[in-house]
Amino acid sequence: MAKGYVKTEAPEELQNKALEALEVARDTGKIKKGSNEATKAIERSAALLVLIGADVEPAEIVMHLAPLCDEKKIPYIFINKQNDIGAASGLDVGSAAAAIVKPGKAKETIEDLAKQLVALTA
Repeated sequence: MAKGYVKTEAPEELQNKALEALEVARDTGKIKKGSNEATKAIERSAALLVLIGADVEPAEIVMHLAPLCDEKKIPYIFINKQNDIGAASGLDVGSAAAAIVKPGKAKETIEDLAKQLVALTA
């Protein structure tokens, strides 16, 4: 069930594509894990794509990320389970958010995702 801060629910296939891009960027580029690191990457306009957990408790931990991304014109996607974000980031625990800073080999995937996410929210 979506929380109040989740603006748009992305289809499962888009979520999986974003998680794949996060894994590839983790191995070949650079990512930031956690809501604090993701916030800093967004504020510095360094983030290329932000993944936000849709099941984060308390919601206040991540509810500022989507408006911040909108302000900086950075694409973001809500992922149903924060454990999926953690796993794709290489963690044994869930992560409330993650930001891809350097895409590495996931560059094309991220660009394609960004276009689809813009279309989804339009």
